[in-house]
Amino acid sequence: MKVVVIGGTGLIGSKLVARLGEHGHEAVAAAPNTGVNTLTGEGLAEVLQGASVVVDVSNSPSFADDDVMEFFRTSTTNLLKAEADAGVTHHVALSVVGTERLQESGYFRAKQAQEELIKDSGIPYSIVHATQFFEFMKGITDAATEGDTVRLAPVRIQPIASDDVAAAVGRTAAGEPLNGVLEVAGPDAFQLDELVRKALAGKNDPRTVVADPKAPYFGAVLQETTLLPGPDARIAETHLADWAAQQR
Repeated sequence: MKVVVIGGTGLIGSKLVARLGEHGHEAVAAAPNTGVNTLTGEGLAEVLQGASVVVDVSNSPSFADDDVMEFFRTSTTNLLKAEADAGVTHHVALSVVGTERLQESGYFRAKQAQEELIKDSGIPYSIVHATQFFEFMKGITDAATEGDTVRLAPVRIQPIASDDVAAAVGRTAAGEPLNGVLEVAGPDAFQLDELVRKALAGKNDPRTVVADPKAPYFGAVLQETTLLPGPDARIAETHLADWAAQQR
């Protein structure tokens, strides 16, 4: 089965291409550096020839509100049109647990718009909602930093290893369309501010973490369970402590 992975040279995409290939699929990485640009449409028709499944794990190069909305609206519209022309029978997209609860954030408004375009396209689809990657914790910390202070809401978070995300997306791509959403999360829940505080201490990072219930998360105010998956989520196997030990 030919599977085209949009964003196939990135963190999740490269892992996904490798996994699909190991399972006997023809997995093709599609990205601007391979001659495929979903914003302009360049290379889309060619790369989708003979494809049964398209997996979109791409991300906007800019998180500014207008830029990210333009990226997801334009790229998704172009991609879905090209898929319809090529006879693709399954569209898989990676999104984020809690997207619908984070609509104060321009980024998550754009992700919601992406999901609505997919649902309205008429192409059978599956959307995978993942919690925050272990690898993304640094980005969360840096985004919440002002000077030497990191302000984070004391809410629950259940992060996941990117390898486990790629595995879940791969299984979804190889299966029948869900025409719905699958949630995936790591096995352990933490309090966000405490998790970052321990991580910085372990690296001798001098920044101070302050628990602030009103601290924005990429523009959105969080409630206690905003970032947590629901009871039917698929729980991955990799624990944060084991992943961290492997990084060392």
